[in-house]
Amino acid sequence: MRVEIWSDVACPWCYIGKARFEQGLQAFAHKDDVEVVFRSFELDPQRAKGDTVQVLPMLAGKYGMSLEQAKQAEARVAANAADAGLGYLAEGRDHGNTFDIHRVLHFAKTRGKQNELLDLAYTANFAEERSVFDDERLVELAVQAGLDETEVRAVLADATAFAADVRADEQEAQMLGANGVPFFVLDRKFGVSGGQPAEVFTEALQEAWAAQAPALKVVGNAAPDGAVCGPDGCEIP
Repeated sequence: MRVEIWSDVACPWCYIGKARFEQGLQAFAHKDDVEVVFRSFELDPQRAKGDTVQVLPMLAGKYGMSLEQAKQAEARVAANAADAGLGYLAEGRDHGNTFDIHRVLHFAKTRGKQNELLDLAYTANFAEERSVFDDERLVELAVQAGLDETEVRAVLADATAFAADVRADEQEAQMLGANGVPFFVLDRKFGVSGGQPAEVFTEALQEAWAAQAPALKVVGNAAPDGAVCGPDGCEIP
């Protein structure tokens, strides 16, 4: 079974939702038969590369709230992160364009290191003071995830590298009706929107698994003429 997760490194609920999904997956009996693929989704695609802002003023301006209200909102998100076992800085973080991060994540997928890099990028963005919206920091994280530094730098230097992969993911999200993230798609049959509790993901996985191989319904057992043969011989009508 394949689970596709549309997410953005700048999205706190994607960070929390990934942890909750993984907790739900651990409780799923067929977890070893689940392939997880991460898809790209940009929350702020119009922001120019290098244009970073502090999160609290950004939230206040975007949602028309005061800085104090923004602090309170971030504190609530931090509490949810803590419940999921995650670190979270409610103040002092940066916000910026994530297109290059997505490009490098697609490259990491070709090397089997996508999940490792995504975890490091989430932690760097939400639990560490150093900005993740910096090429040198991104290279550092990619190397820490097990990628080759020269190859990563080559991807960043070529603006077209893996750009089409990012755009394809975003277009597919639109086709599926995903206008927010995280968005989880199970075998292209079931969708889960948002960073739901772990048990919701377990239930969704169970339902999707059952839909793969529906229970066999046997008819005619009660029919008097429906005799069968087996290892011990044949029924006599």
